Amino acid sequence: MDKNELLKLLDNVTGEEKKSTFTKHSKVLLIDGLNLFLRNFAVINYVNKKNVHIGGLVGFLRSLAYYIKTINPTSVYIVFDGEGSATNRKNLLPEYKSNRNLSRMTNWEIFKNLDEEQEAKSNQIVRLTHYLRCLPIHTAVLDKVEADDIIAHMATKITEKPNTHAYIISADQDFLQLINEQITVYRPMEKRFYTPNDIKEKFGIPTENFIIRKTLLGDNSDKIPGIKGLGPKKLKKLFPELSTDILELKDVIYICSGKFKDNIIYSRIIFEEENLKKFYKIMDLKNPLLDEKEKTYIEQTIKEKHEGLKKEAFLRLYHEDGLRHSIRDVDSWITKTFFALSSFK
Repeated sequence: MDKNELLKLLDNVTGEEKKSTFTKHSKVLLIDGLNLFLRNFAVINYVNKKNVHIGGLVGFLRSLAYYIKTINPTSVYIVFDGEGSATNRKNLLPEYKSNRNLSRMTNWEIFKNLDEEQEAKSNQIVRLTHYLRCLPIHTAVLDKVEADDIIAHMATKITEKPNTHAYIISADQDFLQLINEQITVYRPMEKRFYTPNDIKEKFGIPTENFIIRKTLLGDNSDKIPGIKGLGPKKLKKLFPELSTDILELKDVIYICSGKFKDNIIYSRIIFEEENLKKFYKIMDLKNPLLDEKEKTYIEQTIKEKHEGLKKEAFLRLYHEDGLRHSIRDVDSWITKTFFALSSFK
């Protein structure tokens, strides 16, 4: 779904709401912070007068403003991975994310070596948190918890109330399983908003079956194996039920038990049942890997009030870091982008 189509949809959906006052959680923007930062860091080669790289910082702030102007949210939450965030999933699958090449440089044009690049990333992320504290938005992070889990729980809890909607910004395809009439996902790499109709159009299945699809096909980016010999086309052919019925993993196993002689894929699925249950748990964001204490922290964060817009403090940081003209008319940009967020209760 492109931007214009989404805006028309929002006009129809929120037509009645516009007659009343929006509340803090009428339209919530949830951003995968590290995902957004790293994408900007890798492609924006801005340096200041001191020849210090500021691309990740500048790109993040401009992207944040773009999403706010596009969606017009009533509140914004930026979520980061905590230290050791993959721990819980590695306990289930030691190979989880082991193919992430942390020693690979992403920007050879600017940095001399990996250590220099890593130091720049760390410095910019720390500095970014200083900027975010000046804005009427919320941030969240938990040690040993991935941003995916926090965002998933936030989106679910916020949209339990009527007249609420959550917009998740991330390139991570895992979030597509959360989509419903109150949760929309925007994938920056595709520049596309996803609603339930978009999932049906692109993948040929209802949103509720997206987690089953991922469990059977696996996820190479996280090093979660799929069923050998099974791809998207064969999945559709062997399991036509996925396009019409809402299935659970046990339903898939039951289907395979009656057809295991027809195709070796059915037999492989039955053989891998225990592993599939484990992979399902790892990828299931409707039941994120959070304990009760972590859920309480997230729910308290949802209820917290932001500290309001601190324009002068933001501008001080901006000039100290030599961002100069990287944001056009930055004084007006701050007011137009963030001031309205201070008014929603």
